[in-house]
Amino acid sequence: MPKLCINIDHIATVREARKTIEPDPILGAQLAIQGGADGITVHLREDRRHINDRDVLLLSQNIKNVLFTLEMAATDEMLEISSKVKPGLITLVPEKRQELTTEGGLNVIGQKKYLSDYTSKLHKNNLTVSIFINADKEQIKIAKEIGADFVEIHTGSYAENPNEKEFNIVKEAVEYARVLGLKTNAGHGLNYQNTGLIAAVKGVEQLHIGHSIISRAVIVGIKEAVREMKKLVEESKIYKEAEKISGN
Repeated sequence: MPKLCINIDHIATVREARKTIEPDPILGAQLAIQGGADGITVHLREDRRHINDRDVLLLSQNIKNVLFTLEMAATDEMLEISSKVKPGLITLVPEKRQELTTEGGLNVIGQKKYLSDYTSKLHKNNLTVSIFINADKEQIKIAKEIGADFVEIHTGSYAENPNEKEFNIVKEAVEYARVLGLKTNAGHGLNYQNTGLIAAVKGVEQLHIGHSIISRAVIVGIKEAVREMKKLVEESKIYKEAEKISGN
């Protein structure tokens, strides 16, 4: 069963809407863990539009019994920050100031030399590296060549069009990454309607889900919102059993 890692960026988004001190992302993280979260994920953006440096520092100090993942762009500034806070997992993501959310996977092919050197620097600081990547075999292959430990398969296209074709693209990408020896995560756009099938894909180690859970938490509270998603992930074994029966 995949680990459920909760992205709490949008707790900070609400805080930054009024430039105040609440809601507190650290408290949100603690409540998410009480609800069953296996990990906490944040994206420290260049423009600090939600999560800020203090949040990352406090999370690194207080999130001890679950995985703490820092999503970040491959910049010198982020290299310095990550090397100080030592999160359990680094996920390299593309970043554009004008985007509302990450729009696609990192183009590893186009930045192979730079990302290879950058990944090497992270490894020298004893950091585990994941790359957020489209469900594209060539991109996955290059991610392996540059030394990534994990890839996180971008599930955005499937989330927008949750049909059999898009699901199979994600599934085949996961299978290919595993054949290459990469550990494999999945995330982006996953919600209470489309997560079950992805959670059932053999080889997915972590699901990184944020917006839908925080949105749900506004209505039912964060512990209950996490519990509901955790139940969906746990029930994914039903899909796995169905696959065994069908012979797929």
